[in-house]
Amino acid sequence: MSFLNSFDISASGLSAQRVRMDIAAENIANVDTTRTESGGAYKRKDVVLESFGAHSFQQALRNAANGKGFRGQHAGVRVHSIIADDREMKRVYNPNHPDADAQGYVNYPNVDILKETVDSMSATRSYEANVTALNAMKTMAQRALEIGK
Repeated sequence: MSFLNSFDISASGLSAQRVRMDIAAENIANVDTTRTESGGAYKRKDVVLESFGAHSFQQALRNAANGKGFRGQHAGVRVHSIIADDREMKRVYNPNHPDADAQGYVNYPNVDILKETVDSMSATRSYEANVTALNAMKTMAQRALEIGK
């Protein structure tokens, strides 16, 4: 694996985890949104990530076992899509609410604050791990330059 590919991989991870944190924040901000521009209550969003690179993981593992190293260009992770969660909305009886149906029920978003908090913490930890990897690579580069003097 080339040295600069390591930076690309960590940078792609930073970008993907930032999107995860942004979506979790958006979900939390809309926990009580019962009316959107498209009509109906806000639907929780979720981020789908995918790995990318020139080879599959199995091929990279075989190359590493054979001493060939990783030969992929632009490897890492990226956001494949942001999807709407299709779980049922929370129905709450509140006949005085302006968005109540004929039976007096209001559809609230399918957002669970606890789940969003856990997703946000997971994304933050992953982000921190990528920062740690970047700092380790930077330290290795600095030491290699010092040895070469």
